[in-house]
Amino acid sequence: MPCSKNDPLDPDRIKASPGASLIGRQVIVFSSTSSTNDIAAEYARDKSNNGLVVFAEEQTAGRGRAASKWLSDPGQSILCSVLLTDCPLNPELLSLTAAVAVAETIGRHAKVKWPNDIFLNGKKAAGILLESKNHGYGTAYIIGIGINCHQQKHSVPADLQNTATSIDIETKTTCNRISLAKRLLACLDHRIETAQTDETRIIELWRKRSIQLGHRITLIYNADRFTGNCIGIDPQKGLILQLDAGAVRFFDAAHTTIAK
Repeated sequence: MPCSKNDPLDPDRIKASPGASLIGRQVIVFSSTSSTNDIAAEYARDKSNNGLVVFAEEQTAGRGRAASKWLSDPGQSILCSVLLTDCPLNPELLSLTAAVAVAETIGRHAKVKWPNDIFLNGKKAAGILLESKNHGYGTAYIIGIGINCHQQKHSVPADLQNTATSIDIETKTTCNRISLAKRLLACLDHRIETAQTDETRIIELWRKRSIQLGHRITLIYNADRFTGNCIGIDPQKGLILQLDAGAVRFFDAAHTTIAK
């Protein structure tokens, strides 16, 4: 199936200028692959690939958290994985930072739903999957990102039409994926740098975009359900809930799912 919009991803037009940033100095684009995270994991064997980004026009086995699938027709989305082989951030802070950067990429109306979703007008427009690989040099992190761009209402599966959307649907325009991809890499680079020197700034940005802060939510943590009021986020320990039972508890992203 050919790309429906005239913005095929071109590595030479996406990659960052040498010396200008870390993320995106190396960019690879596949017309189709099973999963960009799996490709990035192969490159993670070599620490010198720090900052490499793998894009794909189509994924045949893209995945999200909890083994969910990420479906997208060719040329409709930003599908990419960012490899970090030398990152001093802990997983919780890196996850928050990535969410803030993706939201900033999409625009001022984008909101963050912890731990890994970005919403537009109450519907999911993007998702993030953070994975790690241990090697002799240390831990490599892979940030998998999917952003819905050109999908139209008629192309969204019927069972997702009330919960999923795209940039084109919400803005009633046609976004340019090359410009979006360049902005994504720049935002990630900038916010990861911010997080290394001022993690409180990342928390502040997250709080401004959170759709859960101040609301009552239910979580599933290690198969147990917890309900309470979301009162904040901790860059080390995760989401903070004032439980209905009275206690304050932290929930890390790796072991927690938001109940439907």
